[in-house]
Amino acid sequence: MADAEDVRRLASALPHVVEIDSDGFDFRVGGKGFVWSYPERRPGKPRVIRTDVAVLYVGDEAEKQALLLGEPERFFTTPAYDGMPLVMLWLDKVDRDRLEELITDAWRMRAPDTIAGDLDTAAD
Repeated sequence: MADAEDVRRLASALPHVVEIDSDGFDFRVGGKGFVWSYPERRPGKPRVIRTDVAVLYVGDEAEKQALLLGEPERFFTTPAYDGMPLVMLWLDKVDRDRLEELITDAWRMRAPDTIAGDLDTAAD
């Protein structure tokens, strides 16, 4: 089972990552977010930052639907994210290896072409 500290460790180990100051976690590469804490919206109340749920960039609607339909026990979405290539992940329902894969994939999709190759260089 993964948690917010696993997200922080995995995301910050990737090249050119910046963590934005927040009540949870919020990671960017090339100025673009790729994984952050879920800001739950509740009618008539302030947002609650959920560090037990990660929002992940997935690239496109097809990938989003594949995750939502293929693993509904792990992934979900809300109407606020309709039309956006983002899914929410229950961290306690994923192991650390799968979390690393998801975070790395999100990084690859958001990293500018000029630095995307640095991930392969860092792994060597």
